[in-house]
Amino acid sequence: MAKGVCLILIKQEKYYDVTELVEQIQWKGRKGSSCRTLSAILIDDDGYQHARSNIDVEQGHQCLFYYNDIELFRGIIMTQTQNNNKKLTFTAYDNGIYLANNKDTFVYENKTASDIFRDCCTRFHIPMGEVTECHYKIPELTKSKTTAFDAIADALSLDFDATGIRHYVISEKGKLHLITRRENILQWVIEVGQNINSYSYSRSIENIKTRVKMVSKEGTTIAEKSNIALENKIGIFQEIDKPEESLTTAQINDMINSILNEKNTPERTLTVNALGIAEVTSGIGVYIIIPELELSRTFYVDEDTHTFKDNMHTMSLKLNYANDITK
Repeated sequence: MAKGVCLILIKQEKYYDVTELVEQIQWKGRKGSSCRTLSAILIDDDGYQHARSNIDVEQGHQCLFYYNDIELFRGIIMTQTQNNNKKLTFTAYDNGIYLANNKDTFVYENKTASDIFRDCCTRFHIPMGEVTECHYKIPELTKSKTTAFDAIADALSLDFDATGIRHYVISEKGKLHLITRRENILQWVIEVGQNINSYSYSRSIENIKTRVKMVSKEGTTIAEKSNIALENKIGIFQEIDKPEESLTTAQINDMINSILNEKNTPERTLTVNALGIAEVTSGIGVYIIIPELELSRTFYVDEDTHTFKDNMHTMSLKLNYANDITK
């Protein structure tokens, strides 16, 4: 097992160290998911000086995962598989899973995304930690028979359209937090020749928009903005949106600027396999240096998979340009 790994099972409020049974651990997350997961492969055999883990998902067993004495994950074990090779594989989810697995009808008027996050957590008794204050008041948000996470995701999307600031939900030490993404840029440098083992880089203008038009319910144009320089290069690609009737002219202009700034940038996706850094997870920004591609800038992590096996910690990352760093 990778050096520094520690896995603890929690059964009926009793703690059991099962690190000696661990063959591999994968800890991962992605943008747009309500939670992070941990998958482990354990020896499932009564052997010399060790016992079986006796995990039972029906009993609400939980786990804690530490790396170099730092807690990286805690959550509830949701699936388990045992086979004739005397191996047990389980997958656990952090408490963001309660946002995804609870449905209700959500109706809000003049509430911020922070207000909506707090309400959803309170409804389903999910412990909260840090909650960043979002200042944009959403005129109306109604979600019928949907998950709490869908309500929060829609609120955060509307907040981003109005402000250009991204927020996201994370779970740490059993509590859900709402934090601002661009305030969580790390100083980690991931560089070819240092810690990058391999990479793949792609660019696309398939989803790009060069102009945005706002229309009323009757279809009348109420605001429009274009990137003329970009249209001279690639032609016109138009987005259309219907803002809430209660928005002021200034709010509509802010929204159209935010949408155009987001959508008139080509998609740039970078995938790297590198030596593991436990602090590098989805939503975090890292500095990437790849001289062959003339890349030297901050990227956001959209997906991360950390693997702990055979005394090694490696990570696979999917990254996107951090366009809002300069905004």
